[in-house]
Amino acid sequence: MSTPSPTALTAEASDPGAGTRGKAWGLTGLLVLLYVVNWADKAVLGIVAQPLARELGLSASQIGLVGSAFFLTFTVGGFFAGLLDKYTTLKWSMVLLSLGWALAMLPTVFAATFAVLLVSRMFLGFTEGPSSALIHTGTYSWHPREKRGLPSACITGAASIAKIAVAPVLALVVAGFGWRAAFLVLAVTGVAWCAIWLPFWKAGPYGEEKASKQPGGGAPDVSWGRIVLTPSFLGGAAAIFAMYALVTVVLTWLPSYFEVGLGYSAVQAGSMFGFPSIASLVLMFALSFTSDRLIAGGATSRMLRGLLPSAGLMICGAAMTTLPYLDTPWVAVAVVSVGYAFGASIFPLFNSAISEIVPPQQLAGTLGVFMAIMSTGGLLGPYLTGLIVDRAASAEDGYALAFQIFGIIALVGGTIALLTVNPERDKVRLMGARAAATSAN
Repeated sequence: MSTPSPTALTAEASDPGAGTRGKAWGLTGLLVLLYVVNWADKAVLGIVAQPLARELGLSASQIGLVGSAFFLTFTVGGFFAGLLDKYTTLKWSMVLLSLGWALAMLPTVFAATFAVLLVSRMFLGFTEGPSSALIHTGTYSWHPREKRGLPSACITGAASIAKIAVAPVLALVVAGFGWRAAFLVLAVTGVAWCAIWLPFWKAGPYGEEKASKQPGGGAPDVSWGRIVLTPSFLGGAAAIFAMYALVTVVLTWLPSYFEVGLGYSAVQAGSMFGFPSIASLVLMFALSFTSDRLIAGGATSRMLRGLLPSAGLMICGAAMTTLPYLDTPWVAVAVVSVGYAFGASIFPLFNSAISEIVPPQQLAGTLGVFMAIMSTGGLLGPYLTGLIVDRAASAEDGYALAFQIFGIIALVGGTIALLTVNPERDKVRLMGARAAATSAN
């Protein structure tokens, strides 16, 4: 049996994940797959909105209300991420949540009324609420802090994958078999994921276990009040709140905008639903990969996880404000796609920034609160858009005005983040220079 070289032993001591990168990315892939299911469950309402509205006699405001009610319980559920992380393992938390999503798909299939739709989507929102923080925490346990931008982009990219690959399939299912079939397909998918997940998952070397084994017990606990009042947390929260409000408008209403507002067919609208996501996926991976390499080479998080995503959100907001002035359908589709791409790129970068400033043992709880604040944007987006469309002179005018309003909100959020997000500064403020340096290793 060969003996490891001193160089290899030194590398393993400084990087406990050395030699396990294939496993790290394989398990990251499982979590990304779950997030694809998560986003497909969200996106299905937008895909079935028109046939569902026709069958149940629903107005745009009622569809918007269902979308916003989902994000109400989604926000509440997000605050339970820390409790789930504390009292059960991530393996079983994910199984519990995935089965909950599958269950939430079924009531509307068998008893299609507005009340059943509303309650089932609220239950889905509550069970999806903790998932993002826990998925990020599980993923980060396999990747060191300076290399978390690209894994974060993979997780965030699940939303794009759901719209690019899954939404067109669901649109075809709806066209061929009716909207109920789409709900059934998603229920079966959630159960199937659990069967793949259970035999393979284990926590990685960069999570809480590592912190607890450090000399002196690792980085100290920091009060939650100090964490949420740091400028980086507040500025990042303002930015992702603004962008997530726009994301939920896109998720709930973009197929309807393409179909009713711009005149495309239902199948075309379902397929084009993925256009903004294709653009965002390319830009997100490019920015996250580049930022990880530059940070590992000595660049500052202030620049790459603060200023860069803030500028991206401001570009997104500026693009959306032009939609009421565009008369050509393909130009409107292009502007939505490019603007959305710049805005969506902020999520992995700001999530990585937040992961820098807190001790590992508080990461799940911190991300849970951060993403719960983010999801409150969903309370505003779908319902307000429905009201605007119902009251506009035409559907096209209503959708364009709604996108313009949320573009202005994005400009404000990007400006706040530009002035406040500085992970290096706030990591030292929270943990002290010595503890911050220890936690970063």
